[in-house]
Amino acid sequence: MPELPEVEAARRAIEDNCLGKKINRVLIADDNKVIDGISPSDFQNSILGKTIVSARRKGKNLWLELDSPPFPSFQFGMAGAIYIKGVAVTKYKRSAVKDSEEWPSKYSKFFVELDDGLELSFTDKRRFAKVRLLENPVSVRPISELGPDALLEPMTVDEFAKSLAKKKIAIKPLLLDQAFISGIGNWIADEVLYQARIHPLQTASSLSKEKCEALHTSIKEVIEKAVEVDAESSQFPSYWIFHAREEKPGKAFVDGKKIDFITAGGRTTAYVPELQKLSGKDAEKAAKAKPAKRGAKSKEDDEEEELEKEDDSDKPKNQKPKGRGKKPALKRKTKDSEDEDDDADGEEDDSDAEEEVVKPRGRGTKAAIKKKPEEKAGNKKPKGRRS
Repeated sequence: MPELPEVEAARRAIEDNCLGKKINRVLIADDNKVIDGISPSDFQNSILGKTIVSARRKGKNLWLELDSPPFPSFQFGMAGAIYIKGVAVTKYKRSAVKDSEEWPSKYSKFFVELDDGLELSFTDKRRFAKVRLLENPVSVRPISELGPDALLEPMTVDEFAKSLAKKKIAIKPLLLDQAFISGIGNWIADEVLYQARIHPLQTASSLSKEKCEALHTSIKEVIEKAVEVDAESSQFPSYWIFHAREEKPGKAFVDGKKIDFITAGGRTTAYVPELQKLSGKDAEKAAKAKPAKRGAKSKEDDEEEELEKEDDSDKPKNQKPKGRGKKPALKRKTKDSEDEDDDADGEEDDSDAEEEVVKPRGRGTKAAIKKKPEEKAGNKKPKGRRS
C-alpha cells in the first residue's frame, strides 16, 4: 500500500512533468466517499484554467499547489495512485489498474488535461482515499495533525531517543502513528525494525541508546533507498525482509533465517525471532504473540487477494450477486477498519469498494427488517378473532 516512498514517487513524477502547465479540462468523479466536502461541479470550476505551480507532500499526503487557492489534496488511503499518461510512475500492488484498461480508468476520481495535452489522473479502486479542495492543506486535518515527515523533517538522534523514552507503548504501533512520525507504514516499520534488530513488541521507552541510534539510522537508510529507486520494489536490496513478507508462515526466510508473523498495533508484522528478541520485562509477553495463519493474517492480506481477483476483466459481473446476498454483510463484519497507520488517515471499511455494491446491500437489509413487523401483525389477528 502507498507509504512515503510511493507518494514521493508520485510527487516527483508530477514535478517533472506538470509544473507550469495550465489545466484545460477537469473530470471529477461523482463519488462523495472519496471526493470529500465538495460537489464535482464546484471542484471542476474551482481549478479549471489554473496553472500547476508545485507538487508538495507530507507523510502519505500529496497536494498540488496552483497559481491561486484552493488546492487539490490527495490522501492516498489503501490504493490511491497517480497516473500520468505516457509517463512511467511507480505502480504498487494495490493500485491494480492495468495499462490495458480504458483511459481515464473507471476508477479515476480526479482527472485533468493540461494545456500541452498531458493527462493526469488520481485513481482509487478501493475507495479509501480522500480527494479534497483546500485553501491551505497544511492548516487542516489530516495534514495539520501529522508528525514530522520521515524524509523531509527527520529528528536528530538525540531528539529521537528522548521522544522514544517518553513512549510506554510497543515500538511497532508507535512507528505507525502518523502523529509521531509521518510517512511510515506497515512494510517500512517491519523493515526498519528488522534492520535495527528490534522486536516489534519491545516497549519504546525501554530501548537502549544503541538501539535508538540503530533504529534512527535504519529509518533514514530504508526511506532514502526506497525514494532513490522511486519505490520500485524490484530494486530494493535483496537482503531486505520486504521481499519475504508475503510468503506463507513456515516458508518465509531472509538470509536463511526464519520469519515469523505476529500482530502488533493491529497489523500483521513480519520479524525474525533469531535476531529480534524481546528484552527485560517485555520478554514475559513473548508467549502472547501468536503466529498468524496465512488465511487469517490480516485485512491487509485479504484485500490484496481480492485485488488480484478483481484484475479479472469479468469482475463486475461477479459483484452484483454479492451485493444481494448475505456474503457482503459477513465480509463487512470480518474486516477491521483499516489500521490507524492508514493513516492517522481515518480509513474506513469499504466492503467491496464499488459504489454499486453498496446500494444492493442497503436494499437487502431494509427488506429483512420490514418483514418482521408483518409477521407479528399476522400473529395478532387470529388472537383478536378468538377473543
